[in-house]
Amino acid sequence: MSDLNSGERQEIMQYPCEIAIKAMGRADTDFEAIVVEIVHRHVADLGEGSVSSKPSSRGNYLSVTIRVNAASREQMDALYEELSAHEAVAMTL
Repeated sequence: MSDLNSGERQEIMQYPCEIAIKAMGRADTDFEAIVVEIVHRHVADLGEGSVSSKPSSRGNYLSVTIRVNAASREQMDALYEELSAHEAVAMTL
C-alpha cells in the first residue's frame, strides 16, 4: 500500500509492447481511413496486415482494429485522446 501513498502510479503494461487499438463509428463515412490517419500520426510504422475492420450485424457501424507497437504510455494517451475527440468516432477501446 505504500506504493499508492507515494504518489507514483504503477504501470500495468510494460513498454514497448504491441497493443490493439479499436475504434467504432458510422459505416457511412470513410471511417477506416479516418482511424488509420489518426493512428498514423502517433505511430509512424503501421505494419502490413495491422488494420482490420468488421461491420456491425446491420451494417450501420464499423469497428476498426489496428495493431501497433506502442513505445510509451504518453504516446498511447495522446493517440486515444485524439481518436476519442474526433466527431466520427463513437467509441474507442
